[in-house]
Amino acid sequence: MEKSSPSEADSRIVIGKIGAPHGVKGEMKIIPMTDFPERFDGMKQCYIDDRLAKIKSVRYQKKHVLIVFDSIATREDAATLTGSFVSVDRSEAMPLKDGEYYISDIIGLSVEETDGTVLGTVTDVIRTGSNDVYVVSLPGRAEDVLVPALKKVVKEISIEDGRMVVLMPEVTE
Repeated sequence: MEKSSPSEADSRIVIGKIGAPHGVKGEMKIIPMTDFPERFDGMKQCYIDDRLAKIKSVRYQKKHVLIVFDSIATREDAATLTGSFVSVDRSEAMPLKDGEYYISDIIGLSVEETDGTVLGTVTDVIRTGSNDVYVVSLPGRAEDVLVPALKKVVKEISIEDGRMVVLMPEVTE
C-alpha cells in the first residue's frame, strides 16, 4: 500500500469501516458507511486510512461487503486493519440530489440560530432511520445538543460558508 499526504486525505469521502477478517486468505469484512453500497462493484482501488490499496475482488454477504486487497494475503494481515476506514477520492463520490449532503461535509459546520446566535459545531451525525440527528457541541458545556435534521428545524445549510442555520423548537419543562 502506498501512503498519501494529509491534504489529499481531506479530499476523500469515507465509504466503509473494516470489520473482522473473513476466512484465512486475507478477505476483509467491510461495514458500508454509504447510502450506495453498490458503489463497491467495479472498484479497482480505494484508501485504507491514508494508504492507497488495490482491490482484487469484491462480493456481498448480507449487509457487509467482502473485499480482498492485493497487499493483504493472510487473516493476520487483515486483522491488523480492523477498525480502519475505507475512503475514495471526492471525485469518485456518488452524485447527490439537491438538499442532500455527505456526512463528512456536515461535520464541522458552525451552527447558529435564525437570529444569528452561534450555538456550536456539528461533531457527529446520528443515523436514526427516519431522519438524521446532528450532534452539536456547545462551547463551555459538557452536554451536546441534538438537532433533528428536519426542514422545520434546519432552515439552511451552506457547506461553502461552513454554517447551518436552525430554528430550535421551544422546550417546556
